[in-house]
Amino acid sequence: MKSVCVYCGSSPGRQEAYSDAARDLARSLVDRNIRLVYGGASVGIMGLVADTVLQLGGQAVGVIPEALVRREVAHKHLTELHVTQSMHERKMLMAELSDGFIALPGGIGTLEELFEVWTWAQLGLHKKPCGLLNIAGYFDALTTFLDHAVAEQFVKQPHHSMLLVERDPEALLDRFGSYQPPAVTKWVEEDET
Repeated sequence: MKSVCVYCGSSPGRQEAYSDAARDLARSLVDRNIRLVYGGASVGIMGLVADTVLQLGGQAVGVIPEALVRREVAHKHLTELHVTQSMHERKMLMAELSDGFIALPGGIGTLEELFEVWTWAQLGLHKKPCGLLNIAGYFDALTTFLDHAVAEQFVKQPHHSMLLVERDPEALLDRFGSYQPPAVTKWVEEDET
């Protein structure tokens, strides 16, 4: 695994545990010589994870749409900064540059990015791991809801299991390293019926 995309908030959140987790994840990436790919901002958890990667001698690649360069305060000291014309182009480029995807605590944009890339995995459009770094129980209610979606037969268990959930960045990256996507994708199932 050479590059991991990290989705996270452009704000720091309420708890210091979120910032601590961003630093811990950054250390783990650098220790494993994994390049960070992220949303390109210098603020919030986004800026913190990139700053920590850079301070530790790692590589940080930002991807940000032109419309957000000023609003999200584009990071000016990255290894690479790609400015795109749209959010769709941003998400596609981030996916192309990455070998896996991790969501740290964040808001609607973080969730939307993770759910889209997880959906792409479900559809068989890529075979890269997707994960939640569940810091201070931030994603507990979401994981409970996803279990409910399986029980209600709107999400199949093999698709649910594609989303790896851990509280420790080292454990999550270990699982990324051994990840094998399920043999069944939504496209295959639909084609067989």
